[in-house]
Amino acid sequence: MKQKKGAQLPRTKHVNFSLNEEEYNLICSYVKKYKISNKSRWYRETIISHILKNLDQDYPTLFGENEMRR
Repeated sequence: MKQKKGAQLPRTKHVNFSLNEEEYNLICSYVKKYKISNKSRWYRETIISHILKNLDQDYPTLFGENEMRR
């Protein structure tokens, strides 16, 4: 069964992590400053965008970095 374009897949996996007081206060002030109403979506988007950025940078190339700079 194919998903329609734009249809959301059910989220059945849960991830929990802990923060210290300073980290938590930093996130709370950021969320308040930028009026983020859905923290869960913000966490997902932030984490996934960071992962995708790193994967894009680590993608294997045909030539090494030094060879491409010549």
